[in-house]
Amino acid sequence: MRYPKALETLISNLQKYPGVGKKTAERYSFDMLSWSQSDLEHFAHHLATLKQKIGTCKVCKALLDISDDKPCKYCDETKRDSTNLCILSSQKDLFAVEATHMYLGMYHVLDGLLSPTNNFSSKDLNLDILKARIDSLGVKEVILALDSTLEGDATSLYLKKELENMGIKISRLALGMPIGSSLDFIDEGTLSKALSERTLF
Repeated sequence: MRYPKALETLISNLQKYPGVGKKTAERYSFDMLSWSQSDLEHFAHHLATLKQKIGTCKVCKALLDISDDKPCKYCDETKRDSTNLCILSSQKDLFAVEATHMYLGMYHVLDGLLSPTNNFSSKDLNLDILKARIDSLGVKEVILALDSTLEGDATSLYLKKELENMGIKISRLALGMPIGSSLDFIDEGTLSKALSERTLF
């Protein structure tokens, strides 16, 4: 069945979202047809101006609300511990770490992980900028908070090799069993990590 052209276009655009297939996109599209004209216009305006309202910190690359017109709160040395620097692959990961309320140091977002298929190489890591930040902040510990994937592991190993001669502590997030999990549902890789990185009880 062929839908009206405008509806087909909407479905096609919604399928650009990760994890959204044709059926889900169709469901979203038909639901939006029931919205009021004012709701649709408000939503469309928000989408059209989204990138105009969100900026990126030139230092740590965290996402910022441009309308605030305030310095980046994640780079405020009066409120955060400048001796700790957490390295992340994306801005979204920064918010995930902040949500734990366990970390009060600085951040450095790489904007990607080493991956030949995604054309992201060591040059894209901008190591000169990272090393300059470590020096200027007086960083004592770098925390590699990268994904436990092939790309994440490769990036972590590369960064460790490049930074280990700077006289700083280099650590990585602990890996293993998630809280509340059962051994029956843990894959072999995760379980082996949990065993090899076990702690005293």
